[in-house]
Amino acid sequence: MPHPLGFIHGRFQVVHNDHLRYLLAGKSLCDHLIIGVTNPTPELTADEATDPQRSNSANNPLTYEEREEMIRDALIEAGVDEAAFEIIPFPINRPELLADIAPREAIYYLTIYDEWGREKKKRFEALGLTTHVMWEKSTDEKGLTGTQVRAAIRNRLAYHDATPPSVAKKIEAWNLQERLGGTESSGS
Repeated sequence: MPHPLGFIHGRFQVVHNDHLRYLLAGKSLCDHLIIGVTNPTPELTADEATDPQRSNSANNPLTYEEREEMIRDALIEAGVDEAAFEIIPFPINRPELLADIAPREAIYYLTIYDEWGREKKKRFEALGLTTHVMWEKSTDEKGLTGTQVRAAIRNRLAYHDATPPSVAKKIEAWNLQERLGGTESSGS
């Protein structure tokens, strides 16, 4: 039986098909899903010892609002009722703020690929929140990453098969190729 409230999170620095798979897996476990967008603004982004590149501005080119729109459109396009989810800013690497943001009655869905995944689980549990690991895999088994998708967009390579159709349309409409210059090295 699905839990009434689930919580899932990520940077979603460009929403790709593996993000959508992750979101849909979380939604399948609950009636209502809250999606926390991490690194929502530069002010709510902090350096993270277990994943130093995640706070790099080159790895965070999209605004919170752009990511919110991509997530919403991709989920609706995948058949999820808009009333069954909500999207909020979620500064995961500012733990002192989480107690006021994180709903205590939710189940916190995670996937773990590395030390950063294990650290997030510890942070949630330190707040007394219930976690559920949907899957744990090695980084080699992670699959598609935001870094790969951003590189494909930046280098004008094929990215349409890596993103939901609604996201591919936004990439073109927002001319993201022009904004994604520079080097990057983070995996999500």
